[in-house]
Amino acid sequence: MTKRAALRVGMMAAGLAALSACTTPADVAVTPVIPQQVARPIVRTPQPAPAPETVPPVSAESAALKVYYQRLQNDLITQGLLRSDGGGSDTPFTDTMLARNFVRIALFDEYVTDGDFLRAQATESRLRRWDQPIRMSVEFGPSVTADRRSKDRASVAAYAARLSRVSGVPISMTDNNANYHVLFLSEDDRAGYETRLRELVPGIGGSSLRAIMNLPRDQLCIVIAFSEGGSASYAKAVAVIRAEHPTLLTTSCIHEELSQGLGLANDSPQARPSIFNDDEEFGLLTRHDELLLKMLYDKRFKTGMSAAEAAPIARIIAKELLGTDKAS
Repeated sequence: MTKRAALRVGMMAAGLAALSACTTPADVAVTPVIPQQVARPIVRTPQPAPAPETVPPVSAESAALKVYYQRLQNDLITQGLLRSDGGGSDTPFTDTMLARNFVRIALFDEYVTDGDFLRAQATESRLRRWDQPIRMSVEFGPSVTADRRSKDRASVAAYAARLSRVSGVPISMTDNNANYHVLFLSEDDRAGYETRLRELVPGIGGSSLRAIMNLPRDQLCIVIAFSEGGSASYAKAVAVIRAEHPTLLTTSCIHEELSQGLGLANDSPQARPSIFNDDEEFGLLTRHDELLLKMLYDKRFKTGMSAAEAAPIARIIAKELLGTDKAS
């Protein structure tokens, strides 16, 4: 969606009464002294209270965005949007529709470079995808709480595993030498992130940098994938998801941006049931979208193919996937 254990040890010490080494006269009755065990109290070392989590103050702008996106999510759900059912009997599609949607989504770009800016305009491109394993990392801005970090990191890891199963692309989670960076940043975090972005993508162009740094309110999240040396094969990607989002919008952004960063770069108003459609009907990856990913990484396609070259192959694969190929 580019608009998207404390161990307590108790110790008991036993003490023995000492016997004197003196000689007692024989005519004196002596009551034997029996050593006594003296119980000492259990000593429990108090555990220090956990240090309170420190989160920087939230700006008025970020606070207002959090309220705005919560209301937006509520409104979309009320309208029956952000569906998570993956599509059903009300959203049938044929192999012809699947092949057409594939070409429109995988072989067109959603944005074009206009000077130092990115402008929304669907433009025919080449088939672009990853020809190397993806090493994905998750990074958070200072505003994101520890609880939220744990949940979002788990969501990304689970979804990355799903994308890997569907596409066949090896995707691993890592903290080192990543080539696919997923950033959760608030408005305040992003304002100071330019230097970090330049570290993640050395040589990042001005238009890509501005697209991330100047994210308008109606853009819920964004992903930019980068090739090197004019190649159509992706070498790096950066996805930015707003930390102000409530749970469902966050998950929706994870689903759309991470899959778009695999090579399904465009949206189409004709794609249904699909997250690659700005009408927001579906919030989570659908069966239709999984088939698009299978198609994208089919070995019959070659990275760099034009739409004209890929279209006939897409029709063959779509028939196979939907069981409508009479020859199969």
